[in-house]
Amino acid sequence: MKLLALFFAFGTCMCALTIVLLIFPDTRLDSLWRLNPEAHAAFESLGWLSILLMATVGTACGLAAIGLAKNTTWGCWLGIVVLTVNLVGDLTNALLRHDLRTLFGVPIAGALVAYLYRYPGTRSSMWEVRRMN
Repeated sequence: MKLLALFFAFGTCMCALTIVLLIFPDTRLDSLWRLNPEAHAAFESLGWLSILLMATVGTACGLAAIGLAKNTTWGCWLGIVVLTVNLVGDLTNALLRHDLRTLFGVPIAGALVAYLYRYPGTRSSMWEVRRMN
């Protein structure tokens, strides 16, 4: 679980770096966009919404990292939600944009979702919430 918390913490750091690169263009750090020029073009086309999007994703990843590090049920569920959204995004990119590279993340995200769902307490907490309603 600690490794998954680190994974989500890394995601938070990458979102923060992306925000910095978007807010402060034309710096030495701009060379990092060479790693993914398509993302740079996509973020620029969104304008300030890209900063809002990355802040939202970074916040979700950060909260999931905290929840998983503390071994909470809500951390597991937030991790499942974040990974599921990522999985759907990868599939969408593969189908609509014909970017088959995104399919690489599908089995990884699927395996992590399955792991978190099978983690002790995750499924039982879902049924407890349903019984309470």
